[in-house]
Amino acid sequence: MSILLRPLITEKSKKDAEAGKFIFEVVASATKNQIAHVVENAFGVKVKGVKTVKIAGKTRRFGGRRLVKKLSDIKKAIVELEKGQTIDLFATEKKGGKKKV
Repeated sequence: MSILLRPLITEKSKKDAEAGKFIFEVVASATKNQIAHVVENAFGVKVKGVKTVKIAGKTRRFGGRRLVKKLSDIKKAIVELEKGQTIDLFATEKKGGKKKV
């Protein structure tokens, strides 16, 4: 089982990627050292630091108001890379606007 579950790609994470910070959803039991080691091996980069945050799952109502379910908790890892290094998963392409004639 891999420690990295998926990259979290949002507008904010794309902005952070330009600054060398990349955000991943990780297994709840993963430590910062394990996360750094896995990112270095998986993407061939040098990790400067790792910050983690646990986010509690929200409750949602389904079927009118009868059924209440709790969404699962997640753990995010914010991985900062050494200067000049990047991960291609978070590459942003600039969209070209339509030209008016």
